[in-house]
Amino acid sequence: MGTEESAAGLIRLGQRMRQWDARHRWALDTAGVLVLFLLFGLPDLSPGREHPDGPITLTQRPVPQMLLLQAALLVPLWWRRRFPLLTFSAVVAVFIAEWAAGVMLRADVALLVAVYSLVLHGRLRRLPWAIPALLAASALVVTRVSGIVSAWDALFFVAVVGTAAVALGFAIRVRRAQLEALRDRAVQLEIERDQRSRLAAATERTRVAREMHDILGHSLSVIVTLADGGAYAADVAPERGKEALRHIGDTGRRSLADLRRMLGVLREQSDGLSPQPGLADVEALCRRVRAAGPEVEYQSGGDLAALDLGVQLAAYRIVQEALTNTLKHAGSHTKVHLALRVEGPRLRIVVRDTGPSSGGGDRTARSGGPGHGLIGMRERAALYGGSVEAGPAPGGGWSVTADLDLTPPPPIGGDLA
Repeated sequence: MGTEESAAGLIRLGQRMRQWDARHRWALDTAGVLVLFLLFGLPDLSPGREHPDGPITLTQRPVPQMLLLQAALLVPLWWRRRFPLLTFSAVVAVFIAEWAAGVMLRADVALLVAVYSLVLHGRLRRLPWAIPALLAASALVVTRVSGIVSAWDALFFVAVVGTAAVALGFAIRVRRAQLEALRDRAVQLEIERDQRSRLAAATERTRVAREMHDILGHSLSVIVTLADGGAYAADVAPERGKEALRHIGDTGRRSLADLRRMLGVLREQSDGLSPQPGLADVEALCRRVRAAGPEVEYQSGGDLAALDLGVQLAAYRIVQEALTNTLKHAGSHTKVHLALRVEGPRLRIVVRDTGPSSGGGDRTARSGGPGHGLIGMRERAALYGGSVEAGPAPGGGWSVTADLDLTPPPPIGGDLA
């Protein structure tokens, strides 16, 4: 039990650290650069770093020159998570220039960090671009140290160290992808469970409404018929009129008992038969989506609360489906802009995401054809003379735009006289 609690504690600690890192990303990057400088930069600045001349010039350089070289190697690592390819390019360029000049620093470990970051954070299709630079740097290192150790030993050492950096980056990348897939699956299952619960509640509400309609419709029809017959028999056969009144009382009491029974069922199942959501519930929906990871910006305009309840329900379901698709296809690290505005006789809904944070994304799955979700959104919009458009957004990501007509429908039939 103690081991399980420790593991759970480590998981919670890791989650808190990821959340803190998401809010203070520059702080962690700065700490990483400072740690590398303390471990590998300061020893190069210490006095007495004189070595005999050899294939590599390891003589003590002036402090300003040493600081400049170290800064050129370590400072680019500040951007290693946001721009891994540019960071790698800058570090490998300084590394090659430094070794070509016959200088070796402990801060050269920055190249391994840059390779690891490129594999972990970079786009996979761009990784081959780094191979020529790595081969050039490896050949330069082997050439420079060939006077101290054999070329094969040097090549073996360089290959082992480089492979370790690449393998570590791939291992962590694969692990993060697995965890992300599990989180997305958990979110999807939770949403599906919520939808099934709501569907079951709606089905139960429909069943109860049908039963109440049958009970009250039948009873009222009987009562109306008995009342008409009793009114006619009151003058002709008073006893028949009294009998009709007794039947009316019995039927009313049975109907009242059935109605109370159905209302009792509604009270017992009040949790499952909650009122239908409206636009006032959109903010709560956004909070639930934010809890799954995405950043959701919600803007509204106009008197949304004054809209017809049916329009509000249709708009809420359109927003819910669009946000569900964003979670499913763009992942938990996307940014979503949600806007609902009343513009004259129209209600305009815009849901736009920035796509997956790693770029690319599952665009084929989103644009491969109209899924059931998009069909459902269009059907809801069509009920109010509206339409729904979905597709890739300019600059990346996905956009869903819906437009609903708020004009009241014309009255059906003539005046009720």
